[in-house]
Amino acid sequence: MTTIGVLFGGRSGEHEVSLMSAASVIKAIDKTKYKIVMIGITKQGKWLKYDGPFCRIEDGGWQKIAETALENDPQNYGFTVLGTGKDSLKEQIDFALPILHGPYGEDGTVQGLFEMLNIPYGGCGVAASSVCMDKGLAKAIFAKEGLPQVCYRIVCSEELKEEKNNIIQKLSDELGFPVFVKPANMGSSVGIGKAKDKKELEQALFNAAKYDRRIIVEEYIECREIETGVLGNHNPEVAAVGEIIPSAEFYDYRAKYFDGGKSKLCIPADITKEQTETIQEIAKKAYRATDCCGFARVDFFINKKTGKIYLNEINTIPGFTKYSMFPLLWEAVGVPYSTLIERIITLGYERHYVKNHW
Repeated sequence: MTTIGVLFGGRSGEHEVSLMSAASVIKAIDKTKYKIVMIGITKQGKWLKYDGPFCRIEDGGWQKIAETALENDPQNYGFTVLGTGKDSLKEQIDFALPILHGPYGEDGTVQGLFEMLNIPYGGCGVAASSVCMDKGLAKAIFAKEGLPQVCYRIVCSEELKEEKNNIIQKLSDELGFPVFVKPANMGSSVGIGKAKDKKELEQALFNAAKYDRRIIVEEYIECREIETGVLGNHNPEVAAVGEIIPSAEFYDYRAKYFDGGKSKLCIPADITKEQTETIQEIAKKAYRATDCCGFARVDFFINKKTGKIYLNEINTIPGFTKYSMFPLLWEAVGVPYSTLIERIITLGYERHYVKNHW
């Protein structure tokens, strides 16, 4: 039986979201085919393992169980991330499934660890994960490929401290108001803000700087928020196209995960067949341009007035909670949750084989 190591938690600001996603993934994995080893990473970066009966892992439940196991039976539950001994990551799992949102999980860092240890894993590789996590780098690639985007600027936190007034003036002159401000390396709308004047822009910039030294500032358009999913390696497939109608002014962190489902997800989106096909084609082009593999969610804007489509970003480890768009988009085209996870595992093995046997 194949042993799947499901990694969750982590040091990023999306720790709690990761717990919710992983709980859904672990519940859906076919236990007759796969043995599950739960690998929780604390906010301080401590790795904990639990391979006993399935347990509730939201709200840190996994940590209590794992810590108890470590105290009572350290020989069986001791865990070494690196190394070649029987307690090492390499010896205890056959396949890694990272459900780690944001920095230190979705950004290529943990993928690099798997590559070093030659462990097959689900999702994008090191380069694609790093590029897509850094929205500034991803936008540069999208621009080179001629993919449509809203106007944006990049600000570094070091520059912000040194030239705050000049930067705010320049941004207001070039982009106007309102604008959206967000950390370049973060997801789940953590650290995002909407600024309607210079004072709010300053506040939003310094708030975003808490999460990353690179900050994206985007022009505001009255838009609809559209998403689709991509699945595959060399020949990717695209899922249904859905629309998010947020419960808040925009689809922020709380609206995504803690509003009890008040934000409305419309699948399929109420758009034309031509718009749907355009979005799916752009999604596939963006996926290939950034060398994505395995799976990803691709996000778009549609201008409410003109109908123009803009590529927003790629999420290489999208949310897998019961409210998450990615699994729902695939379910809409006949790929249920458990089958989706199995395909992600299969694609991970396929990529690993190609890399090691070409």
